[in-house]
Amino acid sequence: MAQVDLIMPKMGESIMEATILKWVKQVGDHIDADETVLEIATDKVDSEVPSPVSGTLVQVLYKENDVVEVGKPIAVIATEGEAAAAGPMIAEKPSSNGHGAEVAKSTPIPQQEPVAAGEIPKTAGSRFYSPLVRTIAQKENISMNELERIEGSGMQGRVTKKDILSFVENKMGSAPASQAPPAPAIRPEGNVEIIEMDRMRKLIAEHMVNSKRTSPHVTSFVEVDVTNLVNWRNKVKKTFQDRYGENITFTPVFVEAVVRAIRDFPMINISVEGTQIIRKKDINIGMAAALPSGNLIVPVIKNADLLSLVGLTKSVNDLANRARANQLKPEEIQGGTFTITNVGSFGNVMGTPIINQPQVAILAPGAIRKKPAVVETEYGDLIAVRQMMFLSLSYDHRVVDGALGGSFLRKVGDYLEGFDPNRSL
Repeated sequence: MAQVDLIMPKMGESIMEATILKWVKQVGDHIDADETVLEIATDKVDSEVPSPVSGTLVQVLYKENDVVEVGKPIAVIATEGEAAAAGPMIAEKPSSNGHGAEVAKSTPIPQQEPVAAGEIPKTAGSRFYSPLVRTIAQKENISMNELERIEGSGMQGRVTKKDILSFVENKMGSAPASQAPPAPAIRPEGNVEIIEMDRMRKLIAEHMVNSKRTSPHVTSFVEVDVTNLVNWRNKVKKTFQDRYGENITFTPVFVEAVVRAIRDFPMINISVEGTQIIRKKDINIGMAAALPSGNLIVPVIKNADLLSLVGLTKSVNDLANRARANQLKPEEIQGGTFTITNVGSFGNVMGTPIINQPQVAILAPGAIRKKPAVVETEYGDLIAVRQMMFLSLSYDHRVVDGALGGSFLRKVGDYLEGFDPNRSL
């Protein structure tokens, strides 16, 4: 007989908060183990949060549309026998900002801790400041008055890391930010339509800017002759469908080639934390998938190096289908160590993709097109029509130099060019 906190789950790499979309269960409702309690959303995925135990929902600690940090309690569930004693009680919150503010679990509101001189309080008025923002403010000697004047780009005007760093850069310029004239509002003219970014697009934009700020991007390109691969797929796709009930695309073959190249160059399969390089022993390949909304999500094939081509095909198709149907589980978009984004599926011949943090490299296969190419034969060089494609690799130049990035990319191309056209299923 106990009370169990329901915790906001971590929903993906670099995701530190989630929005509560809907409480499926209400205070006083009975809940079975693994039954959905609420629906949440991040920039990457919408998901359901199940109950870890059977019992009664006795406290709801946040409201719908509140943004909550991962790892924080969001509700309290009492197991049988405890619920009746606890009674249905809705938690009161000391502020209504919904951005991770401390939540009181009983009616009395605790006294706010005094703020030492020079420290930034967690909340000011209706505004919440994250620990990271407060740390930067203290380090850069930003006063509370200056902090309150920063226009926040986060949910409900919250000041983000990007906002405060931009303020610091402006403050270090020729004129202090407090003396700079306000930027004039830019109003669109002419025959236009104004479309507000949805929640997912706003967060994707923030993550993309953060990735470019974090990693100095370099992109390398190779052109690859994949005639053998194309001919093999055309030959086996019907048999493959009949035997395994799956449509084989080029993506699982790309994943297979990347896995083999990572084995040859394991220092591509890393991440960076401060001055430490974290080498990943598992090879978990993320595959960017387009959603009907136009946004992207990156489900992850875990331990891709342990799967056969048939296993990779099943994983690719399953994850892609459930991504489009918004049925991915939180753990299925976590733990990626390398990402593939197939720009060729949109008819693009090449791309310069942005790294999916905290990874250090991302591969973009381009469209496969018939082109005249020089073919070396025992009778001399000939010009023939071949199936050609570009591969591009963006990598983090802090830890991946041109030699490593270029060699890895060339090795992926070599494995695709060397594909056995007589390979059995």
